[in-house]
Amino acid sequence: MRDAFHDDLDKITDQLVEMTRLAGSAVSRATTALLDADVHLAETVIAADDELDTIRTELDALSIDLLARQQPVATDLRIVVTSMRMSSDLERMGDLARHIAKVARLRYPDSAVPPALSAHILQMGQIAERIVAKAGSVIASMDSTAALSLEQDDDAMDELHRQLFDAILHDKTDLPRETLVDLTLLGRYYERFADHAVSVAQRVVYLVTGEYRSELDLPELDHEEQEDSRVAL
Repeated sequence: MRDAFHDDLDKITDQLVEMTRLAGSAVSRATTALLDADVHLAETVIAADDELDTIRTELDALSIDLLARQQPVATDLRIVVTSMRMSSDLERMGDLARHIAKVARLRYPDSAVPPALSAHILQMGQIAERIVAKAGSVIASMDSTAALSLEQDDDAMDELHRQLFDAILHDKTDLPRETLVDLTLLGRYYERFADHAVSVAQRVVYLVTGEYRSELDLPELDHEEQEDSRVAL
């Protein structure tokens, strides 16, 4: 019975790692679709988000089942409960990648990103890919030290987000209104993507140590972070 229980715990970890892989693939392809005005690639990102949603549903169902049947304690209890919070973060990262792809689809056949800012958005996309890959590695290894290092990537993303906002303000007289809206939303999507990865890292630290580090605490996320309600795509 206990062997089956630990097999289920391993399955939970494997599912979380798979979610990081899918989220990383989604944000990578969404960035490419955005910059290349590739509507077909954008559609694949939007359609593939269902897979992440399905894994989250299955993972949460397994976690609830384990709580009911096994009544885990100590570290095992933290793994089961925290996995549901991690799956929520990772599922939301997939949603943010989908939002990026929807912006690409909305502006097709044009690119939503002006040529002067393409390199900037590409860099944000690359950081998003890197930080979710690190999150997957941290989940697999339960390395709390590596988990803390994700903050450096998040700081880099925050700086790029700030620079993008500055560029929008500087060029506001030259850019069409819809481009200003697109860039504002895109910056927010990438920035929140990184925030969710840091949230995952925070939960890994909790799993390993049993304590939250206050310096890793993130601001409370808005309901669905208002991405869906702020732009009708």
